[in-house]
Amino acid sequence: MENKEVLGLIAVILSVVGFIPYIISIYKGTTKPHVFSWIVWFIATAIIFFAQVTANGGPGAWATGVSAVLVALITVLAYKRQADISITKSDWICFIIALLALPFWFFTSDPFWAVLILSAVDFLAFIPTVRKTYHDPYSEIRTLPAILALRDGFAMAAFETYNATTMMFPLMTFSMCTFFVVMITIRRKAVPQTV
Repeated sequence: MENKEVLGLIAVILSVVGFIPYIISIYKGTTKPHVFSWIVWFIATAIIFFAQVTANGGPGAWATGVSAVLVALITVLAYKRQADISITKSDWICFIIALLALPFWFFTSDPFWAVLILSAVDFLAFIPTVRKTYHDPYSEIRTLPAILALRDGFAMAAFETYNATTMMFPLMTFSMCTFFVVMITIRRKAVPQTV
């Protein structure tokens, strides 16, 4: 097994390890994911996986593909468990833009534009979750974004080809996950937990 494959496999393992406590916390009712954020993240992650494969991402794209499957599972769980289903106008805008990214890629024949648009949409999809978590910092766990940031580091190292199409999404998610962990930590110090 080559070094890139080992790094890609580590990124996949980190994806699975990161999502397991999150899924368990949804079942326990301690985590209440914002359903619309997860719908948009699923669409974006699935399309970006195919764009990374098209751009010769190699083993670095594996974690994105596995994440797309796990994000789909969380989306279904969030809906079934009646988590946070408040949907705003900005949520709808993100959703529509995510849906429009695929035909944009088709018409331009360049996966870069799809990844650029979807990375921006993925960033915007954080808004409902950040807004919810800012007001209720105990409604999300820190382990998932912390592990996903680490995963993104391994995924970036595992890419066969380094270019904007392969690197843009993991760089953005690494930054957002790091920000999210810091925000939750600061807010939990400021807001006492209510039972």
